Amino acid sequence: MRFDLSRTIAVTLLAIMALFMIITPVMPFYDPYAQDLAGSLVPVGGSSLEGRFYLLGTDTLGRDILSRLALAGQVSALIGLGAVAVSLVIGVFLGLVAGYFRGPVEAVIMGLADLQLSIPRVLLLIAVSAVVGPSVTNLALLLGITSWVAYGRVARGMALSLREREFVLSARTQGATATWNIRKHLLPNVLPQMLIVGSYEFGQIVVMEASLSYLGLGVQPPLPSWGMMVSEGQTYLALAPSLSILPSIALFILVAGLQFLSQAFTSEGEVVGVAERSK
Repeated sequence: MRFDLSRTIAVTLLAIMALFMIITPVMPFYDPYAQDLAGSLVPVGGSSLEGRFYLLGTDTLGRDILSRLALAGQVSALIGLGAVAVSLVIGVFLGLVAGYFRGPVEAVIMGLADLQLSIPRVLLLIAVSAVVGPSVTNLALLLGITSWVAYGRVARGMALSLREREFVLSARTQGATATWNIRKHLLPNVLPQMLIVGSYEFGQIVVMEASLSYLGLGVQPPLPSWGMMVSEGQTYLALAPSLSILPSIALFILVAGLQFLSQAFTSEGEVVGVAERSK
């Protein structure tokens, strides 16, 4: 019952966001960059002085909020997918190498993981973003590089167990190399678990991207971001609270859908148990 409920909620929330980001750009009024100073701060469901209707209103520059929310969602999804791909590759590779070879190799890799965990992630991202400069590509790479530890720990824990299984030992006695064993036996067994971890990490990365954009270190204008839209709308909370509320709702729906998706495909305590055994 719990699984079905989580899956239903996840599918519903993610379907809402997917349809919103796909359908809005094909609508005739879609234009996230066009400015209309005569139609500044039009309320939700209101019209400008020229009679143009805005379903979700406009911002201080007269830009359509609906169009900007859809484009910001596409940007967040693109950054999230890119960061998950980077962290997945790094984490799985380092985790499998650490779990299979053990010894000094494991000590170095897991020591690196512990070192990264000892530094507050937000502070690390702020410092590096300020140095390399904010851009969509840099943001995806930075978020991916700083998110590999979760994948690495789970991959290492599973590798420690799999390396002692009969099919791995049999291949080793017949002369199979470590690379062949990792590629043929360990990786196929680890990837399904990594995809579950990825669905959880996706939501965390979306929140991190919004946080950095809120601080001005993420996505840069004129490209919209939910975090940046919340920041810009704070100045007008008394006059037009929808400027901050609407992107916050969009962010909540996407992240909540991703978290329910992660729960739907994870039996209770499975990931936690593997992570605990890997410590």
